[in-house]
Amino acid sequence: MTSKPIFVVQLHDARRLHYDVRLEVDGVLKSWAVPRGPSLDPTVKRLAVFTTDHDLEYASYEGVIADSAYGSGAVIVWDAGIYTNLTHDDRHEPVDPAVAIDNGHFKVQLHGVKLNGAWAFTRTGADWLLVKVRDAAADPDVDLTVSEPRSVLSGLTIEEMAAS
Repeated sequence: MTSKPIFVVQLHDARRLHYDVRLEVDGVLKSWAVPRGPSLDPTVKRLAVFTTDHDLEYASYEGVIADSAYGSGAVIVWDAGIYTNLTHDDRHEPVDPAVAIDNGHFKVQLHGVKLNGAWAFTRTGADWLLVKVRDAAADPDVDLTVSEPRSVLSGLTIEEMAAS
């Protein structure tokens, strides 16, 4: 039996504070930088910039990245869990995650500490959008980026990690 693929959302205080949403696909973490973080409101479209793949080991990284071309600054694991691929083609057949990303549309069910429910990544030209799917976990009145600022691993805020 194969285990479910993982996802992680790392809050990264680099040049700009942003959320790195990473999904395990074919042995690496496919990554999108989401400047304003995930929204639980299905009417909100968040910019998601596709970035460099990361090794799976990076999923549990927390700390302060020293001077680096990649992006110096504090990093915490804001959320983590497993996901289910919900992407299907016109015949309702499952689409492989790597193919879905190549095709520009990837729909997933997140099972995290903070984020649960279905989400869709859709490419729009050079960038992507991350949108919460209307489901029982959608809640336009809750902003988890404000109400849940702490790491799911260390319990630290990004400011506490930066000061450590």
